[in-house]
Amino acid sequence: MTESMDAYMDEIEKSMQVLKKGDIVEGTVISANEDEVLVNVGSAMDGVVTVEELEDHPINPSEHYKEGDKITVLVIKADDGEGNMLLSKKRAEYVQVWDDFDASIEGNKTFKIKVKGAIKGGVTCELKGVRGFIPGSQLALNYVEDLESYVGEDLEVKAMEYNREKNSVVLSAKAVLAEKREQLGKQLYDSLTEGQIYTGTVTRLADFGAFVDIGGADGLIHVTELSWKRIKHPSDVVNVGDRVEVAVIKVDKESKRIGLRLNDVQDNPWMNMDAYYQEDDVVTGKVVRLASFGAFVELESGIDGLLHVSEISEERISKPADVLELGQEVEVLIIGIDTENQKMSFSMKALVEDEVEDFDEYLEEETHETTIGSLFKDKLKNLKL
Repeated sequence: MTESMDAYMDEIEKSMQVLKKGDIVEGTVISANEDEVLVNVGSAMDGVVTVEELEDHPINPSEHYKEGDKITVLVIKADDGEGNMLLSKKRAEYVQVWDDFDASIEGNKTFKIKVKGAIKGGVTCELKGVRGFIPGSQLALNYVEDLESYVGEDLEVKAMEYNREKNSVVLSAKAVLAEKREQLGKQLYDSLTEGQIYTGTVTRLADFGAFVDIGGADGLIHVTELSWKRIKHPSDVVNVGDRVEVAVIKVDKESKRIGLRLNDVQDNPWMNMDAYYQEDDVVTGKVVRLASFGAFVELESGIDGLLHVSEISEERISKPADVLELGQEVEVLIIGIDTENQKMSFSMKALVEDEVEDFDEYLEEETHETTIGSLFKDKLKNLKL
């Protein structure tokens, strides 16, 4: 019995790890109190991690660690003279973090950090004992003007580059956001159909329209789709950062382009055009814009059309401004209505031609009546004779 017991103890002793200073090993939490965590590292003696060697910031170990938790530690001292091994979680992480940085740069490994302060050009943090810097251009997908607003914020970041000698690393939150956005974008494109309604954020303005993030992909609201009224620039209607409700009007999955409309269909004056305007109607409008090719005439709010330069006068003119001016009221003939594309075309020249034709008809009628009258009078004379 004694021999078998000795053999059993020998096996246990052989299975015990012989650890030395600097070794990194995974252990199991035995217990935790306010001052330290007791860890089984598979050695002849248990290890102790003091509160100072646990985290970079003050914590109560008993609130964060419980029996059975796995913890990676570095051996500070193999024997403290009291039958314990001194361990450090912080130092183990510091040694490993450089490999983690390589993995992050080459792959998808990310880190959670808290922004500590704002300095010129970006914000600072600390990651596993390494000083971290996030450039302002890498904080978000869009330009960040107020760096101070990020102080105290928790961010998920990736490593961009590091310097071990200087104990520093450059991080990016934008890279993580871009990857997540790309994944969302793929899912979004698969489900996008015309007519869907989304709430998005205006991310950029251009002369031709506004770009809106609808949850993983940017769509374009062309300037003509921002308002039923004619506007000079998208900033007349929206600003970067605005939350807007949009409708999908076109999806090109191959080129990954999304066309959007901001307008509320119920407010679209073109929806009931046929009830108010027909081709060949003579209407009065106001000149609201002059271009080299013609003038735009507004009939009412949201409804205007083109008076082409060739339709302004019977006489040849070089530009509309030779005859018309902004704000001038003009009478025009509707010569074309395209409700689907919300376009209308006018003519002033046609009205003049109609008036001339009417006058010619009048003259013909007068001449005809005069001729008949003369013939009747001649017949009377002959009868009298």
